[in-house]
Amino acid sequence: MQGRVALVTGSATGLGRAVALALAEAGCDVAVNYVHSEAQAEALARAVADLGRRAACLRADVADAAAAEGLVAAVEEQLGRLDVLVHAAGPFLFDRRRLAELTAEEWRRLLDGNLSSAFHLVRRALPGMRARHWGRIVLFGFSEAGQAPGWPGRAAYAAAKVGLVSLARSLALEEARHGITVNVVCPGDIRHPWKERRIAEARGAADERTPVGRPGTGEDVARVVRFLCEEDSDFLTGNVIEVTGGLSPLRRSGFERRT
Repeated sequence: MQGRVALVTGSATGLGRAVALALAEAGCDVAVNYVHSEAQAEALARAVADLGRRAACLRADVADAAAAEGLVAAVEEQLGRLDVLVHAAGPFLFDRRRLAELTAEEWRRLLDGNLSSAFHLVRRALPGMRARHWGRIVLFGFSEAGQAPGWPGRAAYAAAKVGLVSLARSLALEEARHGITVNVVCPGDIRHPWKERRIAEARGAADERTPVGRPGTGEDVARVVRFLCEEDSDFLTGNVIEVTGGLSPLRRSGFERRT
């Protein structure tokens, strides 16, 4: 991926940070995106530069349509092009609430931040990718999103991510003739501090919730994203790939039994 330019949304911290570093290690110049975590974003940009790659540090809330499209324009202006779009950002309500308890504003925030944001980013990125007849788009889902499951207490978030899966599959068919691949990566229940850790660090740690017996890490997710973005991964498109260690958190939530 030498010479390619990647934008990773929500990359100042967490899984996005792990993905940005993996792409830089693979030879990509990287645009780091953040909303509030400016210090962490600048630190990541320095880490990318230390790897010998160009870096841009760009603030934008991709839930806002104008900001999302402006973010892609800024990447093209500062780094010259955009070849790889990884959409890792997306709002999430940690407080479980039934659909009837959500406000209209919370619904819009979750839908705009997770689904509409992808539309605005992709629409702005496609002309350049089509012109070069090459592009890699990776969107983030959640465990089992490809099966359109019910997720009690997370209805709005689940609706947005399941919609994202359908969008990705449709886009993959539409853009295949332009040399553009589109895939969805679905991380499992990877928690802090493991989101920014390496696999080797998790080898000696136990996680009884996960069938493989260890915690998932940011590197587990990042290496899959990196593979999907490689030159020779052009035959892989329209896929939904789970990185969960075999864990099925939706079936273990127990939320539906609450009164």
